[in-house]
Parts: sequence; structure tokens; C-alpha cells
Amino acid sequence: MVEGGCGGFDCGGGYGVGFGVGLTEEGKERKEGTMECSIFGLAFEKGRENMSSLRCIAKHPTISLVDSCTTLKELKQIHSQLLGNGLLNDPHLSGQFVATIAIRNPNNLGYSNKVLDQCENPTLFTFNSMIRAYSKSSTPSKSFYFYSRILQSRDHFLPDNYTFNFLVRTCAQLLARETGASVHGALTKCGFENDPHVQSGLIFMYAELDCLHSCHRVFGEIVEPDLVCQTAMVSACARCGDVGFARELFDEMPQRDPIAWNAMIAGYAQCGKSREALNLFHLMQMEGVRVNEVSMVSVLSACSHLGALDQGRWAHAYIERNKLRMTVTLGTALIDMYAKCGNMNKAMEVFWGMKEKNVYTWSSALGGLAMNGFGEKCLELFSLMNKEGVHPNEVTFVSVLRGCTVVGLVEEGHQHFNSMMKLYGIEPQLEHYGCIVDLYGRAGCLDEALNFINSMPMMPHAGAWGALLNASRMYKNMEIGELASRKIVELEAKNHGAYVLLSNIYADSKLWDGVSNVRQTMKAKGVRKLPGCSVLEVDGEVHEFLVGDKSHPRYNEIETMLGEICRRLKLAGYVANTNPVLYDIEEEEKEDALCKHSEKVAMAFDLIV
Repeated sequence: MVEGGCGGFDCGGGYGVGFGVGLTEEGKERKEGTMECSIFGLAFEKGRENMSSLRCIAKHPTISLVDSCTTLKELKQIHSQLLGNGLLNDPHLSGQFVATIAIRNPNNLGYSNKVLDQCENPTLFTFNSMIRAYSKSSTPSKSFYFYSRILQSRDHFLPDNYTFNFLVRTCAQLLARETGASVHGALTKCGFENDPHVQSGLIFMYAELDCLHSCHRVFGEIVEPDLVCQTAMVSACARCGDVGFARELFDEMPQRDPIAWNAMIAGYAQCGKSREALNLFHLMQMEGVRVNEVSMVSVLSACSHLGALDQGRWAHAYIERNKLRMTVTLGTALIDMYAKCGNMNKAMEVFWGMKEKNVYTWSSALGGLAMNGFGEKCLELFSLMNKEGVHPNEVTFVSVLRGCTVVGLVEEGHQHFNSMMKLYGIEPQLEHYGCIVDLYGRAGCLDEALNFINSMPMMPHAGAWGALLNASRMYKNMEIGELASRKIVELEAKNHGAYVLLSNIYADSKLWDGVSNVRQTMKAKGVRKLPGCSVLEVDGEVHEFLVGDKSHPRYNEIETMLGEICRRLKLAGYVANTNPVLYDIEEEEKEDALCKHSEKVAMAFDLIV
């Protein structure tokens, strides 16, 4: 029995199991009624008779002509030939034809339905093939229609392990929690809970549904999990954030194929443990495991997070040296890595060199240009994207609005915001509203920014108020700053950034009572400012520096260099702005506190290596 966030399923009692159809998060189409599975009471052995329904049968030469490139006209010609020869009178050959049409090209699913309707005695293989095809289509809920046809067939078919394996995949695709639990219950009643393929499918499904507890329950009931089940569990735990258990399981695996390695590396990268991801990748190479596109996408993601440009360059060279195919996904990851590491020339070189691009590729390039201060170039590229006929998405507009922000194009930014719904049918999300607040705020239009927040059709989020608070500090507007800070704390009581920014606004105006009140409030509410962190890459090795942390093996040399930097700055006439620093310490101590900022510590280390 599976419990937890996805609900349980009952393995006892009656045999009527209803599957809700189309239970997507968006609540799209729902088929009325339920499909009664009255045949679950039949003997378990009977269900096993159909286990080979997807056995490998040599295809007829004419059917083998159907492939992913077959046009509808060619398909009709092949169909006519099969009909003329009387081959489709054979249930197995007609089933092969339907399955081949459906699986080889999703665009021909409608035609495969028409052919199936002409079959007098469809086989279980045929129905399973349709379930399989629809489980990977844009309308996966239709898989359940063919499941109902299995249950209602004149030949009294029983669903087999393939049926349930594909239905489990459908539930994962639909993100349908209740339906997933019902399918789990149905397959248990049919006796397929110990089938290795079904078990790994269930683990995958519950991971997609973010039900880690259910993944553990399924895995815990497997007596001797095979490589596929172990890999599925590693992947499930890694993607759901339980990387500790995932790594334990990974290290205990007697055999580890590239999929298991990729799952573990991707898990580290996705949960922010980028250094662990890169270390595991190096271990993967040392053990001679084949590296593929999936591995490199995760490695590039880790490099992006760390800002590790040298390692990112090495990864790019590795891709070229080993002649890995530059897919859209891999190329987009490369662009993102170079952009986040600050090398936009290289990012755009990769972009222009890609033969195939999708909306995510364009959005990554746009985001990189905006992030690195090339706002006008970002808008030029967006114009070209429109001319190329690439339809933008929500992420695209975040990049475009940020591009307008960095060059202060308030009116143009507002026009792009309005065009989202009018021209592209994209409903603005909270992040887009936050971008407009930031656009107004950075341009000094604080009243307009506040009016825009108040006119939002949904409750303003902390990001919007945070952008206003930051602008209030830039333009020393204490009244709006206090309001923004209060709103942020109402939404996120432990948001230390709101307190710190408000404290700095008071400090800039030398209102020390205000500073003191903020600090006392933080102390009373148990809010602590997280220490600043800076990351530096030297010769492919990543070094991390935290404020006040003296654990680096070369800290004594770093401290000496910091002293030398401060001495030379003073000689050059530099005077530090000590207003934001604690007001109740001496001026010399304030300067010393600023000198040991994490970024300055990282710079000092860079100078001594």
C-alpha cells in the first residue's frame, strides 16, 4: 500500500477501480464516468498468459516501409497495398500496422485510430501499442480510452505488464496524482507489482509527481532491485532533493551504467551542489564511463552555477574533441554557461554557430545579453527572433524586460509588457510584474513603481516589493522604503534582505535610532543575515570565500594582501563609504570590516596565486 502525499490505494475489497482521465495540474479535459475493471477477480495466472503480448514479431516487408518520415500520402499507398493483398485480415499483421503507424510518427496517430476501427479482432498488442503511443503524445489522457477497450474487449483480454507500464508513464506525463495511485492499485490487483519494469516505472512516476515517500515505499518492497530499479531510485531521490540517500544508493550499486552516473550528477547540479557534480563527473571519467550529451548538460549547468569559466571552457573543448553531437539542448546549455560566466562573445559565437535553435536557445542568448548589460543588443536580438518567426514564451519576456531595465528604456519596456497578452497571448506572471517594478525603480520613478504594484491583478509578491525597496535605497526614499520593507516582512517574516536594506537606508541618512530598531527587531524575531559568499576559479579549481571565514589554507597570505590593498588605496586617495557599517564602532574598525568583504577576500587570493 502506498501512502503519503499521493494518497493510498486499496489492494483488497471489490474489484471496481475507476481512473479519472486527464487529471492534469491545469484541470484540462475530464472524461465523465469511470471504467469498471470487473475482470480483476480472474486468476493471476490468466493475466500472465498475456505477458508476451509485445513480443518481437518479424514485421511484414510492406509494413516495414513505414518510418518516421513517411508522409500521409505514402501511408495511404502502403495501406492500399496491404488491403489489396488481404494481409490486414490477419489480426497480428493488422495490429503490427496500427502499432507501427502510431509509434513511428506521432503526427499519424489519427490515421492509426482509423485503421484500428477497421480491425475486426484487435489484439492486446495493438491496444498496448496505442496506449504506448498516446502516453508519449501531447494528449496522453487518451491512453485510458484504449485501456477501457481492453477491459471491454469481446476476447476478454486482461491488461498485462506492458499495459500498466505505459499507463504509469501516462500518469507521470499528466502529473495526475489520484489517477497514478489508482493505476498502482489496479496493477497490484492484477499481480504485476513485482514486475521489474512496472516497479521502475512506478518509481519514475512518483518522482514526477514529487511523491518521494511513495518512491521509497515502492523501492523498499522490492526484494532484489535490479540495475534499472536502482537507477530509477537514484534518479528519483536526486531530482526530489534527497541527494544524500541517492549518493548512498549510488555508491552501493554493484554496477553503474551511464544513466545512473548522469542521474546522480544531474541531481547534484539541480539542487545547487555544483562542486559535488563536477567532482563526480571527474570520477566518472576516471572510471572510463561513456560520457554523452546528458552528462555534459549537467556539467555545464554546474559550471554556470559556480561561474567556473575555465571548467566550462574545458567542457566545451571536451564536447568538440569527442565529437558529441551539438543538439539544441547542449548548445543552449553552452550559451547559458558562457553567459553566466560573463563571456558573451563566446556565448553568441555558440549561438550563431548552431544550425538548429528553439525558443529556449533564443531566450538563453537574450537573458545573457541582458544579464551582462547589453540591453540594446538584447532588444535587437528579440527583433530578429520575431522576424525568424520564433514564438516567444514567458522566459523570453523576462529577458526582454531585463534588457530594457539595464538601459533605462521605461516606455519600451512597458510596451513589451503590454504586448505579451495583446500580441502573443501570454499572461504576465509575477516575475514579469517584478521586472516592471524594477524598470520603474531603477529609472527613479518610485511613485510610478508603487502605483504599478498597487494596480497588479494579483497579490504583489516579495520580489516586486524587493525591487521597490532596492530602488528606495538607491534614491534615498525612506518613506517608500519603510513601506516596501514592511510589506516584504508581512509576506516573508524571515527575509533578512528586507531588514538589511532598510537598515542601510537609515544608515545612509545617519538615522542611527532607525538602524538600532531594525537590528533589535531582527534579534527579537530570530532573523539572521546570511554571510556574504564569493566564488573564485583558479586553474580549474573552485574556491569559496565567506565573510569572517578564516578556514582557507592560505588565509594568512590573503590577510597580508588585503592589508597591502587597503594601504595602496589610501595612498591613492580612496575613502571608503562606511555609512552602512555598524555605527557604534570606531571608524578604523568600520574600514577594516569593509576591507574583509568576501569579494575583496576573493580578489586578494587571486592576486597571490
